[in-house]
Amino acid sequence: MKSALLALPLVALTLAPAAAQQTASPEEAELKAHIAYLSSDAMAGRAPFTPQYRTAADYVAKQFAAAGAVAGGEDDSFFQPVPLVRVVPDGRGTMELGRGGKTTALVFGEDFVSLGSPLPGKSAVTGDVVFAGYGVVDAGSGIDDYAGLDVSGRIVAVLGGAPKGLHSEVAAHFGSLQAKAMLAAARGAKGVLVLIPPAQEKKMSVSRLLAQWERGATTWAKDGVPATSTRDTPLVGFMGATGARKLFAGSPLDLEAIAAAAEAGTPVPRGPLGTSLSVAQKFTVQPLGTSDNVVGVIEGSDPALKDEYVVLSAHLDHIGVDEDAKPGADAINNGAMDNALGVGSLIEVAREFQRSGKRPRRSVMLLAVTAEEIGLLGSDYFARNPTVPRQSLVAEINLDMPVMTFDFVDLVALGGDRSSIGPVAAKVAGDLGFKLVPDPSPELAFFVRTDHYSFVKQGVPSISLDTGPGGPGQAAITDFLEKHYHQPSDEVGLIDMSAARDFVRVNYGIARAIADADARPVWNKGDFFGEMFGADAK
Repeated sequence: MKSALLALPLVALTLAPAAAQQTASPEEAELKAHIAYLSSDAMAGRAPFTPQYRTAADYVAKQFAAAGAVAGGEDDSFFQPVPLVRVVPDGRGTMELGRGGKTTALVFGEDFVSLGSPLPGKSAVTGDVVFAGYGVVDAGSGIDDYAGLDVSGRIVAVLGGAPKGLHSEVAAHFGSLQAKAMLAAARGAKGVLVLIPPAQEKKMSVSRLLAQWERGATTWAKDGVPATSTRDTPLVGFMGATGARKLFAGSPLDLEAIAAAAEAGTPVPRGPLGTSLSVAQKFTVQPLGTSDNVVGVIEGSDPALKDEYVVLSAHLDHIGVDEDAKPGADAINNGAMDNALGVGSLIEVAREFQRSGKRPRRSVMLLAVTAEEIGLLGSDYFARNPTVPRQSLVAEINLDMPVMTFDFVDLVALGGDRSSIGPVAAKVAGDLGFKLVPDPSPELAFFVRTDHYSFVKQGVPSISLDTGPGGPGQAAITDFLEKHYHQPSDEVGLIDMSAARDFVRVNYGIARAIADADARPVWNKGDFFGEMFGADAK
């Protein structure tokens, strides 16, 4: 079995064009072999639960071991099984308004889409409704949508998204359903109802949400219980414009005034609505099985620091085979850039430590995660259930789909401006001839949309490294996203191996610098995410 797993990279090298074999360095050839194997048609797009994903995970584990890493998973293995479940609605839910002794049944699929908790005994919620703006509490901007409101034992209605004027990454955090539910839960609310802002009705209408509702949601489970941080304060549903008009009818607050204030970016009116809400929605939890994270550890050499870990991560999964492809068309989403390149880079970073002949002072953890494409599930599971003590995780460096179709001149470290990792990354990149530049598209809030954010939420200073817009960068990145992202054409031939090799060198340099430093990384003083999730916040 071992020889079969390792045969394909050798074949890939044998079949490479003669000119490429003459000019490529041995390190570039090794990196290309990893990417070619993981993104080959034989891997069928590496979807979780498939035999091909299992084969890819076995390959990564063997490569970690060959690079000198020891097993860092469960039961002295390289694997951490992630139990995944699908939560699907069991029939249509109901929602009723109560005012002045009268009840009004709302129309499912037109006025609302019901949500709720999949936990036993939590399928129905009833309570008076309090409108709390966007449900944001942010000391940095002076916003406190709960100021003066008593929501204990009540259902909180909030606008989806976040108010204008916040930093894009902070806005993305507060716009998440999890953040809204957690803030309401901390104040004793029984449930959260999310109102679709009028400006977003075309993008996020009730009818569109209905299609998602029917498919259910995939998440990880612990002891059979679906992951949720708000067990006692569920998201009870989404409500569109027609439902909101019924909710606010006869209330002390004017819905039109709220919509106008939201559009203008001024504080929205808040307060009790003088109505109650009863929501019921049952769910069925369907076990899907397990899909493995792959965990290797390069053991540290310093007796005082070896029990601290610098984590490097990349997601191993991709989106599999396109079942709707036309007959004869290429249906395999190979995922070379996304993210065989990131995983191959992890392996080669480990090789760099091995070639150096010098172990790092701190331990370095290599983490290839599953189920990123369906919601950062593998990284979230590991960050919340690490195979080492959580407080021993000192830094996280994530490698997710760096676009390597060109000879890059600069790099972006998402999150680099939030902790002491940023200056380290800038120095390492500069010493290798590359500039570290700010995120060119902060409005897209990539900081909260990739695996390192799972570690941020556990208080670990983290960055995600990507290529920058300098030189041909912006045009190349746009071209890849428009033509190859999540397409069968994302194949190894797109990748500039010389640039990819430089990317490995940068990541090795950052990991080495953090692992060998006297002090562990810290959040910048006053940083939003450090204040929200760091050690002082726990």
